[in-house]
Amino acid sequence: MSQNKIRLCLVLHNHQPVGNFDGVFEQAYQDSYLPFLDIFEKFTDLNISLHTSGPLIQWMQTNHPEYLNRISLLVEAGRIEIIGGAFYEAILPMIPRCDRVGQIASFSEWLTERVCPSVAGMWMPERVWESSLTSSIAEAGIDYTVLDDYHFRRAGLTNEELTGYFVTEDEGKTINVFPGSEHLRYLIPFAEPEETVQHCRMLADRCSDSVVVFGDDGEKFGTWPNTKEHVYEKGWLIRFFQALTDNKDWLLTSTLADAVENTPPRGKVYLPDASYREMTEWSMPVDRQVEHDELVHQLEHDPRWKQIQSFMSGGFWRNFKVKYPETNEMYSRMMYVSGLLQKATEQGCNPKVLELAQDHLYQGQCNCSYWHGAFGGIYLPHLRNAVYKHLLTAETTLEKALGRPEKWVEATNEDYDFDGLQEIRLANEQVAAWIAPKSGGQIYELDIRSIAHNLGATIQRRPELYHEKVRQGENENSDEAASIHDRIVFKQADLDKQLFYDARMPNILVDHFWDEDVNVEAIRKCEAMERGDFADGEYAATIRSNPDRVQVLLSKDGNAWGVPLSIKKGITLDEGTDTLEITYMIERLPADRTFHFGVDFNLAGMPDGQDDRFFSNSDGENLGQLGSTLNLKDVQQISVNDQWLGISVQLETDRPGDMFAYPTQTVSQSESGFELVHQSVCVQPHWIVRGDANGRWVCRMKLALKTTKGEEAAAQENKTDRSQLV
Repeated sequence: MSQNKIRLCLVLHNHQPVGNFDGVFEQAYQDSYLPFLDIFEKFTDLNISLHTSGPLIQWMQTNHPEYLNRISLLVEAGRIEIIGGAFYEAILPMIPRCDRVGQIASFSEWLTERVCPSVAGMWMPERVWESSLTSSIAEAGIDYTVLDDYHFRRAGLTNEELTGYFVTEDEGKTINVFPGSEHLRYLIPFAEPEETVQHCRMLADRCSDSVVVFGDDGEKFGTWPNTKEHVYEKGWLIRFFQALTDNKDWLLTSTLADAVENTPPRGKVYLPDASYREMTEWSMPVDRQVEHDELVHQLEHDPRWKQIQSFMSGGFWRNFKVKYPETNEMYSRMMYVSGLLQKATEQGCNPKVLELAQDHLYQGQCNCSYWHGAFGGIYLPHLRNAVYKHLLTAETTLEKALGRPEKWVEATNEDYDFDGLQEIRLANEQVAAWIAPKSGGQIYELDIRSIAHNLGATIQRRPELYHEKVRQGENENSDEAASIHDRIVFKQADLDKQLFYDARMPNILVDHFWDEDVNVEAIRKCEAMERGDFADGEYAATIRSNPDRVQVLLSKDGNAWGVPLSIKKGITLDEGTDTLEITYMIERLPADRTFHFGVDFNLAGMPDGQDDRFFSNSDGENLGQLGSTLNLKDVQQISVNDQWLGISVQLETDRPGDMFAYPTQTVSQSESGFELVHQSVCVQPHWIVRGDANGRWVCRMKLALKTTKGEEAAAQENKTDRSQLV
């Protein structure tokens, strides 16, 4: 038996994102958090560090306070150390410094008031690290955190040197950083417990007083596919805890706090910008992911692979904002609201109002919908909707605090999405349309402010690395527990037949010229040929303002089928209304031919598959659920209804024409397998256009955002929010 002792720090990260369904919280509680605690309590010689994210622990406080009471008793007994972090699991480099410090400090305060006497350590969300975080973390009162050993290898350290924790520094402030073991992440809970013991024995033999850290998701213990049976019903966790107990004379299960108190740091280190290895690979463009994947497969059997692997690196987390422009849109809106909060703070607005707005802002910073890897992430509409709901609620709260009148309308232009070009925000007290002149003059965000809902929060259908597996039809419906990184499971049949890729972002007011015989299926499947250059073209923009009415006028000279044409489109908003007035004028139309012209209205946040979510015509007749594909002839009005949300989006035109309508769905990956996810519906009015005597064609449309039922629900929610101000 080894003469040397080793400390094994088991650090569990339990988390459910803002906006996840209540049933998912409850299922994870019953499958993971509760049974783990039931077994852990019985092994009195074991200690762990536990991080429970803000959204989850607040849910537990409401739904299972007895769980937190049990945790508190174990904290008092010295068996559990509570570690904090960003209250709502924000990726810290993604948010302003003041919000970093605020998220961490406010969560520590919440925890010390309810669960534990003090908080010294924190969980780093997705282990996304940049060196400048050090000073922010220290300022928030945190002494240590856990990253991955991948970070340390990127800094030039070898596995043999990673036998404890290290000191790092920024702006003269220091914290301690622990390297979490990737090897243990794949052993626990999938390999036999003895393999973990043997690995620890090897490390102990190599170096005395070593510290090794397992830091990973608590959902691995019951919530991940097939793990409930493996971990609990087949007894893996009991055998694991028993193995640790049987070797307690040399294998000490330790909290991070105990390791810091009883072992010295191994040295000083400055770590490069990184996350865990898999995350860095997910952040790369798909074509580079393919190259990386192929290279790994070519080299992994080379005898020098371990040496080569230490010099391989993936991408940079911030580039998710490039890979997924939808991420950048959420990020930009978050930054806009954070700026409003700073402005309101500087102007000395009501502290209780600021506190309420800050909490909504922090919830809108929850990281899960800002990226995509093995989990659904940005492809999950309910998570995107939750982010926007909290950001828009914070925005409205802050605007009222800053003195907005009851009715108002304005248009402002600024580089809102940080791409070096100007966007326009056309807004009143009910509606906000965010317009990108450079990108087809499209509306990329459309907010119904009264219910804090963004109708533009859809996502582009684009290639993903795992789509090749979908095409190959590989299917491993194994009953064995395995890492989510290794599973290939299809939740639906024929997903390979649903792989369609959009040429551009599916926004509102995308201008198309089609062949006259184009059909809705060709458009839905991205097979129709674009015959003009207006859909992606750059439009010139001017703003015309009156005190109670503002118009954004967009214009472009281009061509369709090589014929020079001009399009002008005006978007007009009055104060006190929920309706956008949209006017199209096509000019320079030749007298000797017609053109097939259509305009996309991509509307998000209203799921399919339910009878209370449906299309209807001007007579109120139900035309089918939102998963239907429609080809309507000679119509002037269509409504997209979601009675559960209380939304009715009514599109009316002053020219009879045809309308296509169809759902947009993505084939995406989650921890449970590949699935088809409804993202939005596209309504496209289209006409066979012929110019008048002056070569012009004009059409006026109204887009009305009716929300009576939704406003009632929002009013009740606002009443609840206001009660917190007392």
